[in-house]
Amino acid sequence: MPVRPLILYPDARLHMAAGPVTAPRETLRALAADVLDTLGAVSAMGLTAIHIGQPERVVVIRLQPDEPHAVYIDPVVVFASPERAAHPEGSVSMPGVVEPVERPARIRVRYRDLDGAEREEEAEGLRAACLQHEIDQLDGLFWIDRLSRLRRDRALKRYAKLRARTEP
Repeated sequence: MPVRPLILYPDARLHMAAGPVTAPRETLRALAADVLDTLGAVSAMGLTAIHIGQPERVVVIRLQPDEPHAVYIDPVVVFASPERAAHPEGSVSMPGVVEPVERPARIRVRYRDLDGAEREEEAEGLRAACLQHEIDQLDGLFWIDRLSRLRRDRALKRYAKLRARTEP
C-alpha cells in the first residue's frame, strides 16, 4: 500500500475528532495498511488515520521496528490507573519537538480488530503512553495540548524555529 503524506501542525484537522469507522472491511484493511506503511516510512511508534488525512478512528502501533504491529479500530480507554508516569512524546506532525507528558501509568483499551471482533487490552509503560497519545489524537487533542501553557509555548517556539530553518 502507498505511503501517504502527513498532515503537519498547525493544520486544523489535527484538532478535529475522528468519526467511528463505518467503511467496508476491504476499505478498512487498505486504510490500516496505508497507516502502517506510512508509520514505517516515518519511523514512528504509533500513527492514526488522521495523520494521513482520513478522519476515522484507526490507530496502528509498533513500538519497535522488529516487532509486530497492532491495529486498533474505534479504540477507547475504559480504565485509567490513578498512578501517573511521564514519557517523552512528540509527533510526526510536529517533527523535532519532544516534551515529557504525564499520563496514567496503566490503562485498559476497548477496540475492534480488523475482523470486527471486540477486544480489550491492558497496557502499561510506553505502550500505555503511546495508546493514550494516539487515542487523544482521534479525539482531536493534539499532544501539546497536554502540556502546561509555558511548556506548550516553548515547544511552539522551537517548532517555529525548526520550520524556519527547513522551509525555503
